[in-house]
Amino acid sequence: MVERFFSTDRTKFELPGQSDPITLLSGPPSSGKTSLLFQFALNSAAESNGAVVILCSRQTLETRPPFLSKGVDPSSDLFRRIQIKYVDDDEGIKNYFAAFHLHDMFPASVIIHDFPDFFDQRNWQERYNNQRGRDLAMVRVLALCRNAIEHANKRSRCELVLSDTHKGDATRLLYIYKRWIPCIYTTIKERDGSGSFILKKRSSDKKTRSAKYSIALQYLVLEGIVEN
Repeated sequence: MVERFFSTDRTKFELPGQSDPITLLSGPPSSGKTSLLFQFALNSAAESNGAVVILCSRQTLETRPPFLSKGVDPSSDLFRRIQIKYVDDDEGIKNYFAAFHLHDMFPASVIIHDFPDFFDQRNWQERYNNQRGRDLAMVRVLALCRNAIEHANKRSRCELVLSDTHKGDATRLLYIYKRWIPCIYTTIKERDGSGSFILKKRSSDKKTRSAKYSIALQYLVLEGIVEN
């Protein structure tokens, strides 16, 4: 549910129940995705009393740090349960999930920030001798990730959240994501000139919820939840 990306009374210490174990957050540049992911991490840590692991590029995180929701205490003990692991390419992701089954305790959530950015287009085209070599490499890593998450869920609740940055109305890689990821959220910029965004789940169900939010004064601000 969209509330899990924001700081609300509804999500604090509330167990996720039967939510999908693998989720994609996709949206245009500068739409607050990093901030949404970090708030999700905080909520996941609070819901489960477990750890959350974020796989990301050091350069990306340093140049585009997240903004916290208003009212979130930066000194909260929850931040101690969020582990940031820097990876440089897809090999770092594969190495992490290849050893995932060795964990004594699985994290409550694993977040991969800007998943496609870890796959170099030219490198994979040359390696596969195929124009779609990068897509093939992403499929293999997604399969590894899903197998690891399914294994973890046999023992305890474990979620995987990936993010993707795209231009236009939808990501070019949607045809891949739809095969491997059951839950896809997209962010869309409001066209009323307010600077706000809409976060909604791709679903055929007419009864869905979307969230209107903005980044204001270096805070992630939830403006409202809308019943569609």
